[in-house]
Amino acid sequence: MVARMHIASCKRGDTVYQPATFTKKLSESSSLAASSEPSAGETILLVEDEAFVRDVAGEVLEYEGYRVLRARDAKEAKVLFDRHHGVVQLLLTDMVLPGQNGRDLAADLRTACPTIRTLFISGYPTNPVARSGIAADGMFYLSKPFSAESLLQMVGQVLQTSREGMPV
Repeated sequence: MVARMHIASCKRGDTVYQPATFTKKLSESSSLAASSEPSAGETILLVEDEAFVRDVAGEVLEYEGYRVLRARDAKEAKVLFDRHHGVVQLLLTDMVLPGQNGRDLAADLRTACPTIRTLFISGYPTNPVARSGIAADGMFYLSKPFSAESLLQMVGQVLQTSREGMPV
Protein backbone atom coordinates (compact mmCIF):
# COMPACT_ATOMS: atom_id res chain seq x y z
CA MET A 1 0.00 0.00 0.00
CA VAL A 2 1.28 3.48 -0.79
CA ALA A 3 0.11 6.37 1.35
CA ARG A 4 0.43 9.74 -0.31
CA MET A 5 -0.57 12.96 1.40
CA HIS A 6 -0.62 16.26 -0.48
CA ILE A 7 -1.27 19.54 1.22
CA ALA A 8 -2.23 22.14 -1.37
CA SER A 9 -1.02 25.68 -1.05
CA CYS A 10 -3.41 27.92 0.77
CA LYS A 11 -3.55 31.44 2.08
CA ARG A 12 -4.55 32.28 5.62
CA GLY A 13 -4.30 35.92 6.54
CA ASP A 14 -1.09 37.30 5.09
CA THR A 15 0.66 33.90 5.02
CA VAL A 16 0.81 31.60 1.99
CA TYR A 17 1.57 27.96 2.72
CA GLN A 18 3.32 26.11 -0.09
CA PRO A 19 2.17 22.71 -1.33
CA ALA A 20 3.84 19.58 -0.03
CA THR A 21 3.49 15.91 -0.90
CA PHE A 22 4.37 12.96 1.29
CA THR A 23 4.63 9.42 0.03
CA LYS A 24 5.16 6.31 2.13
CA LYS A 25 5.12 2.75 0.88
CA LEU A 26 3.51 0.52 3.45
CA SER A 27 4.68 -3.06 3.25
CA GLU A 28 2.58 -5.88 4.54
CA SER A 29 5.36 -7.04 6.85
CA SER A 30 6.31 -3.77 8.49
CA SER A 31 4.44 -1.37 10.66
CA LEU A 32 4.72 2.38 10.26
CA ALA A 33 4.14 2.74 13.96
CA ALA A 34 7.06 0.55 14.99
CA SER A 35 8.42 3.42 17.07
CA SER A 36 5.06 4.14 18.69
CA GLU A 37 2.64 2.07 20.67
CA PRO A 38 0.63 -0.39 18.58
CA SER A 39 -3.06 0.17 18.14
CA ALA A 40 -5.32 -1.45 20.67
CA GLY A 41 -8.22 -1.00 18.25
CA GLU A 42 -9.11 2.45 19.55
CA THR A 43 -11.69 4.57 17.77
CA ILE A 44 -10.60 7.90 16.33
CA LEU A 45 -12.96 10.64 15.16
CA LEU A 46 -11.07 12.30 12.28
CA VAL A 47 -12.40 15.74 11.32
CA GLU A 48 -10.76 17.32 8.27
CA ASP A 49 -12.40 19.41 5.57
CA GLU A 50 -9.81 18.57 2.89
CA ALA A 51 -11.04 15.27 1.44
CA PHE A 52 -7.64 14.02 0.34
CA VAL A 53 -6.01 14.67 3.71
CA ARG A 54 -8.99 13.08 5.48
CA ASP A 55 -8.89 10.00 3.24
CA VAL A 56 -5.14 9.41 3.37
CA ALA A 57 -4.85 10.04 7.11
CA GLY A 58 -7.84 7.74 7.67
CA GLU A 59 -6.29 4.98 5.54
CA VAL A 60 -2.94 5.23 7.32
CA LEU A 61 -4.65 4.97 10.71
CA GLU A 62 -6.90 2.10 9.62
CA TYR A 63 -3.90 0.24 8.21
CA GLU A 64 -2.40 0.34 11.70
CA GLY A 65 -5.54 -1.13 13.27
CA TYR A 66 -7.42 1.95 14.44
CA ARG A 67 -11.14 2.31 13.83
CA VAL A 68 -11.63 5.66 12.10
CA LEU A 69 -14.84 7.68 11.90
CA ARG A 70 -14.44 10.40 9.24
CA ALA A 71 -16.17 13.77 9.16
CA ARG A 72 -15.65 16.81 6.96
CA ASP A 73 -16.88 19.37 9.48
CA ALA A 74 -17.98 19.83 13.08
CA LYS A 75 -21.64 19.15 12.28
CA GLU A 76 -20.86 15.72 10.80
CA ALA A 77 -18.43 15.03 13.64
CA LYS A 78 -21.10 15.65 16.27
CA VAL A 79 -23.52 13.29 14.52
CA LEU A 80 -20.87 10.55 14.42
CA PHE A 81 -19.86 11.23 18.02
CA ASP A 82 -23.47 10.96 19.20
CA ARG A 83 -23.97 7.78 17.17
CA HIS A 84 -20.82 6.23 18.70
CA HIS A 85 -20.98 7.84 22.14
CA GLY A 86 -18.66 6.24 24.66
CA VAL A 87 -16.57 4.58 21.95
CA VAL A 88 -14.43 7.46 20.65
CA GLN A 89 -11.10 7.75 22.48
CA LEU A 90 -9.48 10.41 20.28
CA LEU A 91 -10.68 13.47 18.41
CA LEU A 92 -8.22 14.20 15.59
CA THR A 93 -9.33 17.53 14.17
CA ASP A 94 -8.15 20.33 11.96
CA MET A 95 -8.18 23.68 13.74
CA VAL A 96 -9.85 25.50 10.82
CA LEU A 97 -13.13 23.94 9.68
CA PRO A 98 -16.20 25.26 7.90
CA GLY A 99 -18.92 26.26 10.33
CA GLN A 100 -17.44 25.60 13.75
CA ASN A 101 -13.67 25.51 14.36
CA GLY A 102 -11.81 22.54 15.81
CA ARG A 103 -11.19 24.25 19.14
CA ASP A 104 -14.90 24.80 19.78
CA LEU A 105 -15.72 21.29 18.54
CA ALA A 106 -13.24 19.84 21.03
CA ALA A 107 -14.77 21.88 23.85
CA ASP A 108 -18.26 20.64 22.96
CA LEU A 109 -17.17 17.00 22.83
CA ARG A 110 -15.22 17.28 26.09
CA THR A 111 -18.41 18.54 27.75
CA ALA A 112 -20.14 15.33 26.69
CA CYS A 113 -17.09 13.11 27.30
CA PRO A 114 -14.44 14.64 29.59
CA THR A 115 -12.00 11.74 29.01
CA ILE A 116 -11.71 12.22 25.24
CA ARG A 117 -8.22 13.06 24.03
CA THR A 118 -7.77 15.70 21.33
CA LEU A 119 -5.04 15.96 18.71
CA PHE A 120 -5.27 19.19 16.74
CA ILE A 121 -3.75 19.41 13.28
CA SER A 122 -3.11 22.68 11.53
CA GLY A 123 -1.21 24.29 8.70
CA TYR A 124 -0.33 27.21 10.93
CA PRO A 125 3.44 27.38 11.48
CA THR A 126 3.20 27.67 15.28
CA ASN A 127 1.12 25.77 17.78
CA PRO A 128 -2.30 27.51 17.73
CA VAL A 129 -3.42 25.41 20.69
CA ALA A 130 -0.84 26.94 23.02
CA ARG A 131 -1.05 30.36 21.36
CA SER A 132 -4.81 30.56 21.88
CA GLY A 133 -4.52 29.64 25.54
CA ILE A 134 -6.61 26.48 25.25
CA ALA A 135 -3.82 23.99 25.92
CA ALA A 136 -5.05 21.52 28.50
CA ASP A 137 -4.44 18.00 29.64
CA GLY A 138 -5.54 15.60 26.96
CA MET A 139 -5.00 18.12 24.12
CA PHE A 140 -2.08 17.82 21.72
CA TYR A 141 -0.92 19.41 18.46
CA LEU A 142 0.60 18.19 15.16
CA SER A 143 1.65 20.66 12.48
CA LYS A 144 0.80 20.20 8.80
CA PRO A 145 2.31 19.00 6.63
CA PHE A 146 3.02 15.79 8.52
CA SER A 147 4.28 12.38 7.50
CA ALA A 148 2.44 9.12 8.02
CA GLU A 149 5.10 8.20 10.59
CA SER A 150 4.69 11.40 12.59
CA LEU A 151 0.90 11.06 12.53
CA LEU A 152 1.07 7.50 13.83
CA GLN A 153 3.71 8.33 16.39
CA MET A 154 1.70 11.25 17.80
CA VAL A 155 -1.58 9.29 17.81
CA GLY A 156 0.17 6.41 19.57
CA GLN A 157 1.69 8.79 22.12
CA VAL A 158 -1.62 10.51 22.84
CA LEU A 159 -3.51 7.25 23.22
CA GLN A 160 -0.73 5.72 25.34
CA THR A 161 -1.16 8.50 27.89
CA SER A 162 -4.84 7.59 27.93
CA ARG A 163 -4.11 3.86 28.40
CA GLU A 164 -1.74 4.62 31.26
CA GLY A 165 -4.44 6.60 33.03
CA MET A 166 -2.71 9.95 32.80
CA PRO A 167 -4.88 12.85 33.91
CA VAL A 168 -7.18 14.21 31.24
